Amino acid sequence: MRGERAMKVVLVVVGLLFVAAVYPLLMFVRQEPALAMMLSLYVTLGIFLLLAARNPSANRSLIAFTAWSSFAHAALMVVQAFRNFIPRGELLGVALFAVIGVTLIVLAPAKQSMQPASAAGA
Repeated sequence: MRGERAMKVVLVVVGLLFVAAVYPLLMFVRQEPALAMMLSLYVTLGIFLLLAARNPSANRSLIAFTAWSSFAHAALMVVQAFRNFIPRGELLGVALFAVIGVTLIVLAPAKQSMQPASAAGA
Protein backbone atom coordinates (compact mmCIF):
# COMPACT_ATOMS: atom_id res chain seq x y z
CA MET A 1 0.00 0.00 0.00
CA ARG A 2 2.85 2.38 0.85
CA GLY A 3 4.55 1.66 -2.48
CA GLU A 4 1.37 2.46 -4.40
CA ARG A 5 1.00 5.74 -2.55
CA ALA A 6 4.64 6.62 -3.27
CA MET A 7 4.09 5.79 -6.95
CA LYS A 8 1.05 8.05 -7.08
CA VAL A 9 3.05 10.91 -5.56
CA VAL A 10 5.91 10.35 -8.02
CA LEU A 11 3.50 10.24 -10.97
CA VAL A 12 1.90 13.51 -9.89
CA VAL A 13 5.25 15.24 -9.32
CA VAL A 14 6.74 14.05 -12.63
CA GLY A 15 3.47 14.76 -14.43
CA LEU A 16 3.40 18.32 -13.12
CA LEU A 17 7.09 18.77 -13.97
CA PHE A 18 6.45 17.66 -17.55
CA VAL A 19 3.29 19.77 -17.86
CA ALA A 20 5.28 22.78 -16.64
CA ALA A 21 7.32 22.44 -19.86
CA VAL A 22 4.41 24.20 -21.57
CA TYR A 23 5.93 27.57 -20.60
CA PRO A 24 9.32 27.01 -22.28
CA LEU A 25 7.46 25.34 -25.14
CA LEU A 26 5.63 28.58 -25.84
CA MET A 27 8.88 30.57 -25.55
CA PHE A 28 10.83 28.36 -27.98
CA VAL A 29 8.20 27.85 -30.69
CA ARG A 30 9.81 30.41 -33.02
CA GLN A 31 13.42 30.29 -31.80
CA GLU A 32 13.95 26.53 -31.50
CA PRO A 33 11.22 24.62 -33.34
CA ALA A 34 12.81 21.19 -32.72
CA LEU A 35 13.02 21.85 -28.97
CA ALA A 36 9.43 23.06 -28.95
CA MET A 37 8.34 19.86 -30.70
CA MET A 38 10.14 17.72 -28.09
CA LEU A 39 8.65 19.74 -25.23
CA SER A 40 5.16 19.23 -26.68
CA LEU A 41 5.68 15.47 -26.28
CA TYR A 42 6.70 15.93 -22.65
CA VAL A 43 3.70 18.15 -21.90
CA THR A 44 1.43 15.47 -23.37
CA LEU A 45 3.20 12.73 -21.43
CA GLY A 46 2.81 14.80 -18.26
CA ILE A 47 -0.96 14.98 -18.73
CA PHE A 48 -1.15 11.20 -19.13
CA LEU A 49 1.05 10.66 -16.06
CA LEU A 50 -1.35 12.78 -14.03
CA LEU A 51 -4.21 10.61 -15.26
CA ALA A 52 -2.20 7.44 -14.52
CA ALA A 53 -1.76 8.52 -10.90
CA ARG A 54 -5.37 7.49 -10.26
CA ASN A 55 -4.58 3.82 -10.91
CA PRO A 56 -0.86 3.11 -11.43
CA SER A 57 -1.26 -0.66 -11.76
CA ALA A 58 -3.57 -0.19 -14.75
CA ASN A 59 -0.96 2.04 -16.41
CA ARG A 60 2.18 -0.08 -16.12
CA SER A 61 3.12 0.32 -19.78
CA LEU A 62 2.90 4.13 -19.60
CA ILE A 63 5.06 4.11 -16.46
CA ALA A 64 7.60 1.81 -18.13
CA PHE A 65 7.63 3.98 -21.25
CA THR A 66 8.27 7.09 -19.15
CA ALA A 67 11.10 5.40 -17.26
CA TRP A 68 12.86 3.95 -20.31
CA SER A 69 12.37 7.06 -22.46
CA SER A 70 13.90 9.07 -19.60
CA PHE A 71 16.94 6.78 -19.69
CA ALA A 72 17.16 7.15 -23.48
CA HIS A 73 16.90 10.93 -23.25
CA ALA A 74 19.58 11.04 -20.54
CA ALA A 75 21.93 8.83 -22.58
CA LEU A 76 21.52 11.01 -25.65
CA MET A 77 22.16 14.14 -23.59
CA VAL A 78 25.40 12.64 -22.23
CA VAL A 79 26.65 11.94 -25.75
CA GLN A 80 25.66 15.41 -26.92
CA ALA A 81 27.34 17.09 -23.94
CA PHE A 82 30.62 15.23 -24.38
CA ARG A 83 30.65 15.94 -28.13
CA ASN A 84 30.03 19.62 -27.34
CA PHE A 85 26.70 19.72 -29.18
CA ILE A 86 25.06 21.06 -26.02
CA PRO A 87 26.58 22.88 -23.03
CA ARG A 88 27.98 20.67 -20.28
CA GLY A 89 25.62 22.41 -17.87
CA GLU A 90 22.85 20.38 -19.49
CA LEU A 91 24.22 17.34 -17.62
CA LEU A 92 21.98 18.46 -14.76
CA GLY A 93 19.10 17.37 -17.00
CA VAL A 94 20.80 13.98 -17.36
CA ALA A 95 20.69 13.56 -13.60
CA LEU A 96 17.04 14.58 -13.49
CA PHE A 97 16.00 12.14 -16.22
CA ALA A 98 18.08 9.36 -14.62
CA VAL A 99 16.42 9.94 -11.23
CA ILE A 100 12.97 9.91 -12.86
CA GLY A 101 13.76 6.65 -14.68
CA VAL A 102 15.21 4.88 -11.64
CA THR A 103 12.39 6.02 -9.36
CA LEU A 104 9.69 4.83 -11.75
CA ILE A 105 11.39 1.45 -12.26
CA VAL A 106 11.87 0.91 -8.52
CA LEU A 107 8.30 1.87 -7.65
CA ALA A 108 6.68 0.20 -10.69
CA PRO A 109 3.52 -1.70 -9.75
CA ALA A 110 3.70 -5.48 -9.87
CA LYS A 111 2.21 -7.26 -12.83
CA GLN A 112 -1.30 -8.40 -11.98
CA SER A 113 -2.39 -11.98 -12.45
CA MET A 114 -4.70 -12.68 -15.36
CA GLN A 115 -6.71 -15.26 -13.38
CA PRO A 116 -10.14 -14.31 -12.11
CA ALA A 117 -10.38 -13.97 -8.34
CA SER A 118 -12.72 -16.99 -8.03
CA ALA A 119 -10.32 -19.28 -9.93
CA ALA A 120 -7.37 -18.25 -7.77
CA GLY A 121 -9.01 -19.62 -4.62
CA ALA A 122 -9.76 -23.03 -6.13
